[in-house]
Amino acid sequence: MKQISTRVHNLQPSPTVALTDKTRVLKSQGLDIISFGAGEPDFATPSHITEAAVASLRSGFTHYVSSRGVSDLLDAIASHLRSANGISIEPTKEIIVTAGSKIAIYMSLMGLLDPGDEVLVLDPAWVSFDPMIRLASGTPVHVALDWRKNFRLEEKVIEAHVSPSTKAIILNSPNNPTGQMLSLDELKIIEKLANKHDFYIISDEIYDRITYDGAENISPASLPGLKPRTLTTNGFSKAYAMTGWRLGFVAGSQELISQILRVQQHVVTCATSFVQAAGVAALNGPQEPLEDMMVEYRKRRAFIVDALNDMPGVTCPVPAGAFYVFPRFEGLSLSSQELANRLLEESLVATTPGSAFGQAGEGHLRLSFACSLEDIETGMARMQKFLSRENH
Repeated sequence: MKQISTRVHNLQPSPTVALTDKTRVLKSQGLDIISFGAGEPDFATPSHITEAAVASLRSGFTHYVSSRGVSDLLDAIASHLRSANGISIEPTKEIIVTAGSKIAIYMSLMGLLDPGDEVLVLDPAWVSFDPMIRLASGTPVHVALDWRKNFRLEEKVIEAHVSPSTKAIILNSPNNPTGQMLSLDELKIIEKLANKHDFYIISDEIYDRITYDGAENISPASLPGLKPRTLTTNGFSKAYAMTGWRLGFVAGSQELISQILRVQQHVVTCATSFVQAAGVAALNGPQEPLEDMMVEYRKRRAFIVDALNDMPGVTCPVPAGAFYVFPRFEGLSLSSQELANRLLEESLVATTPGSAFGQAGEGHLRLSFACSLEDIETGMARMQKFLSRENH
């Protein structure tokens, strides 16, 4: 038989999905696993959102809709982008509703890239950026950011990786895995380089509603010099605890969106009809459930940061957004993968190795605090015991 696709065969499975699956198996075997692995809110989808979908189903709204999305949701997204992100957008021409933000990123890459085009990836970076670029026939170019400088962007470091083949850069703020957020000064660096070297920006803003201490996410497309070059992707999974609903969107200029719409029409046709009714309810309905989630996230963030910083050899910066911490572990003769494996096997604590997010993440673990405070307390006690033993 002929060989299957080399492009797909050479892709590594998602380490975060693999960890989640392994944790489920271990739990099904009766093991008391404390999991800090999944990037998934542990809250139920707010009831008014669920009811909107149920009502839509019962009304018979179960057929194909426009590939762009239903008009009520397009209007709600455009209104949200104006008020929350400072992006003025035409709902009928510059937005596509997608089956999750993940496919919004992938279709954006498909719409932008030709074989051999390069895409800058700022490490540590979400695990799926690299594989998606490869699937879209592009070449990922990893830019290692320095943990000593809190993974901040530096013009000289980024520009050193730009070439005539550079087509785009992927930004993610608030960032998975670090929880850091891009400052205006950092975005000005991107603006300067993008216009100088003529490349696009894909801005993954899936965590933009989950920020702390008054921090506000700045969308690249809100800068006049970046708006024509920027595709903004977002979704409902994180802010509204709707991971399984698979609902997202991409917004950008009419020229760029028309390219991506062709991909949508041939690959997905449209996002699920009745799920879009839930999206309208999420954006236009009461926001108190999101505020209640944030109260809990703040409590958890404070506890886990303090607990990690109290452990021997651990330094844990305070994340500005998302629901992850990315502590660094000094003085251990273990790689991040080895550390994660031993924590799971010996202490029944599931974490994600920093190396999963690029070589710049080595020496770190990612821990999600989208779990109960009780689980965090138990997990931190187990990690404290493990590290106290290893450091003596």
